[in-house]
Amino acid sequence: MAGHSKFKNIMHRKGRADAVRSKLFSRLSREITVAAKSGLPDPAMNPRLRLAVNNAKAESMPKDNIDRAIKKASGGEIDAMEEIRYEGRGPGGVQFVVEVLTDNRNRAASAVRSAFTKYGGALGETGSVTFMWDRVGKIVYPAEAGSEDAVMEAAIEAGAQDVESDLVKPDIYEDAPGHTIWTAFEDLNEVADAMSKTLGDPKSTAIVWKPQSTVPVTGDQVATLMKLMDALDAEDDVQQVYSNEEISDEDAAKYAG
Repeated sequence: MAGHSKFKNIMHRKGRADAVRSKLFSRLSREITVAAKSGLPDPAMNPRLRLAVNNAKAESMPKDNIDRAIKKASGGEIDAMEEIRYEGRGPGGVQFVVEVLTDNRNRAASAVRSAFTKYGGALGETGSVTFMWDRVGKIVYPAEAGSEDAVMEAAIEAGAQDVESDLVKPDIYEDAPGHTIWTAFEDLNEVADAMSKTLGDPKSTAIVWKPQSTVPVTGDQVATLMKLMDALDAEDDVQQVYSNEEISDEDAAKYAG
């Protein structure tokens, strides 16, 4: 369970959390509906749906909203939804993986391409970025879930691959101090279930794209990069945006506004 360097590349996003909060429930609802459509509408029998429901609960989504999203899967309108992945590069050569859920492929492609073009980036072919990323499971616990040693021990027992604990500064992927547990793609549900028995329910559980390396970005490129992220986050069709920039605390504070 050797540790590795912590990525600082998304720390500045916590300052924009309020701006995208209003879109969070709609994105969570869409993921629940698509997950329910992809298998049985029962979280106990559908691992993807179980993850989606647990993440919605962690964000305090009302039970009625969750039930409504599951029932919506039986309707015809979700049949038109497509899951699409775009890959590209932004200012400074930063790599991006953008996951989209849309009922209009042309609209989504145009919006994503426009954002990249406007802010000094360019889309690439499928696989042009992700061959340098890993598809892994990610489990997040708040700081109060336990000490570094306690969480590490629980993670090892559960079969996780690695743990990153940051109990002083905000975790690089979240907006509060905490523990990030990494698992193999196929082990996520098993590890999450095992850790839940020891530490309780996690804050979030997801399959994510994790970069194998980061790209340092400084100065004016930081401001342009943040504008690109904002533009992508603002698109209703965009579900998740992953990027591998590394920005100093000073530049993040300076250009966050």
